[in-house]
Amino acid sequence: MTKQGLDRRDFLKSAVVGGAAAAGTAAVAMPETALAEPAAPASAATAPGAAGYAFLNLDEAAFVEALVDHMVPADEISPKGTDLGVNVYIDRALAGGWGKGDRLYMQGPWKQGTPSQGYQLPLTPAQLYRAGIEATNAHCRKIFGKSFDRIEEGQREEVLIGLSTGKITFDNGLPARLFWATMYQTVIEGMYSDPIYGGNRNKAGWAIIGFPGVIAVHRDHVEQYRGKPFPNKPLSISDMS
Repeated sequence: MTKQGLDRRDFLKSAVVGGAAAAGTAAVAMPETALAEPAAPASAATAPGAAGYAFLNLDEAAFVEALVDHMVPADEISPKGTDLGVNVYIDRALAGGWGKGDRLYMQGPWKQGTPSQGYQLPLTPAQLYRAGIEATNAHCRKIFGKSFDRIEEGQREEVLIGLSTGKITFDNGLPARLFWATMYQTVIEGMYSDPIYGGNRNKAGWAIIGFPGVIAVHRDHVEQYRGKPFPNKPLSISDMS
């Protein structure tokens, strides 16, 4: 395997920890000017829905598909993101209870928060995703003359680095780094969650990191297979039903 492949494997194995860290350090509040109007319902689509998606509209689906295929390109280690179903996982998550903010406190007051205080926005995760995609596409059209899904690979990389570092700021006041952290989190979840949720198709994500699946009876194998591939195929929730 090439050094590039080894580097990417190391990235994929550490991505869960990295995603949690990114989400934990990116909590900021929306500027007061952005709170003048109440947030629109998360279910209100801004464009016709994309076929096969429960939440994403056509523009959003194109954005998410381009995003996951860029972050998880096909190579000798794994299929590309859309072949893994990461886009399907994201759509289902946004359409479900997490996207609707079912377990979030949404009553305010909306003041500047610290990273340790967690999520500090008057938007549900689905609303944040929708507004962030719109703002990112607006930035791409301003700089490159095209939406995110239509720009070149190197330009996409530039945009994603700009979001993750805070170099890019959105005209509407939306915190770009928090949007990035949320996207990153859902991409990683889509790779490694149980396939029953739409991602990790054929358990390919688990195969990359050598995860044995949902059966927690591998204690006796820890020392035997330390540093070696575990020979059994991973088991998912659906395998046990």
